[in-house]
Amino acid sequence: MKILFLHGWNSVPGGLKPSYLAEHGHEILNPALPDEDFAESVRIAQVEFDRHHPAVIVGSSRGGAVAINVQSGTTPLVLLCPAWKRWGTIRKAKPNTVILHSRADDVIPFADSVELVETSGLPKTALIEVGTDHRLAEPEPLAAMLAACERLASHTP
Repeated sequence: MKILFLHGWNSVPGGLKPSYLAEHGHEILNPALPDEDFAESVRIAQVEFDRHHPAVIVGSSRGGAVAINVQSGTTPLVLLCPAWKRWGTIRKAKPNTVILHSRADDVIPFADSVELVETSGLPKTALIEVGTDHRLAEPEPLAAMLAACERLASHTP
């Protein structure tokens, strides 16, 4: 399956999370997003989406804000500790969105994801509490990310 992975602020392509998805047999599109220009990050992500039509978009932290600002139709989103309140203009996630977030996140408040679920009208089950920090780099959150991608992609029209 093709997955567009949008990395976070002060991060780079090829990190642990996209590598984990690739190691599990998925084709990962992982463009470099400039930290200093959010609009350019959205433009780059939009070009990648339009060119490759991924089955799922994964956005980590700032990449989660980029993901909800991309015009992606019914393509599902998996948002990892999304920084939607800090960047971008979109304040709701689309129906086929899953959010993974650690209650112990000291970068993006867990309450931001609770609010995003509520204002978006998503079911409470769309928010999965997992991990022990912002990075979500332990085995449990990595497995939860993979499972969410595979589950959402299997229900895409």
